[in-house]
Amino acid sequence: MRSSLQESLKQLRLSGLALSLEVRLSEASGNRLDHAEFLELILQDELAVRGSRLIERRVRAASFREARNLDDFDFSFNPSIKRRQIEELATCRFIRDKSDVLLLGPPGVGKSFLAQALGHQAIKSGMLVLYRSVFDLARDFLGEEETPAQQDKALNRYLKPDLLIIDDMGMKQLPRRSGECLLEIIMRRHENRSTMMTSNRPLEDWAKLIGDVPAATAILDRFLQHATIIQITGKSYRLRNVGSSGKGEAGPVAQAGTTKAKKEQEGRRSTADGEGFSPPEGTAAVTPVPSGGARGHTPSQAIL
Repeated sequence: MRSSLQESLKQLRLSGLALSLEVRLSEASGNRLDHAEFLELILQDELAVRGSRLIERRVRAASFREARNLDDFDFSFNPSIKRRQIEELATCRFIRDKSDVLLLGPPGVGKSFLAQALGHQAIKSGMLVLYRSVFDLARDFLGEEETPAQQDKALNRYLKPDLLIIDDMGMKQLPRRSGECLLEIIMRRHENRSTMMTSNRPLEDWAKLIGDVPAATAILDRFLQHATIIQITGKSYRLRNVGSSGKGEAGPVAQAGTTKAKKEQEGRRSTADGEGFSPPEGTAAVTPVPSGGARGHTPSQAIL
């Protein structure tokens, strides 16, 4: 390729075309392509490169915690996850309809994986996405040194994307005034943009998590109006490949169970010697929520 042509392509910022031009010239000569066919090919090359770079920029701007793709998700691991329902969400029709999605279930069952994978799919469909955990949300709005102008800028960041993903709802009790911030986000996005949330706590616990019963009621009233609720049960997706290691040695989970059993036995022996014994703490059960749409659900009843 002549240097003058390379320089012209550089000035026009046609880097995709420049990368493939020599191959396309050889292809045009070998297949006797006419001028229109050749021009169409090199323009498609440029558009493909620009599209790929746009997706890369939007993925970075989305601030995903991890790179996730639906093709990598093992649906056979957890039968409670309906593959057809997830694939329907992957069409992004719910985003075009400005509807919402709530993924409910205990920790480790794949909620965050699916939320980020669906967010990535939305980006590939040409949409803007923002991923924030509930910890990020608290930091974004409740910093002691945040000025009103900075808070307005943060709010605009939450309002702009076609899909906002708020992950890990229920992992911690939110600081004071966080309910007000979350309420404003949900109110202003309601029927204007789509929001997806994940939570490991049932809806009746949200008032306690947010620390504001009226705010929690108003949040759920709007968020659930056009929401698809997906209840996921089962064991941890993260530990699906954890098992026994070679030579009869127990894997991490089995070792943890063995250690726990030994401690319980020691506790019983201590009790026999006259010492007090406290049983291991249990895990609170997650109250099931029916899957499907949120019609007929009254948020205030769920909270109270």
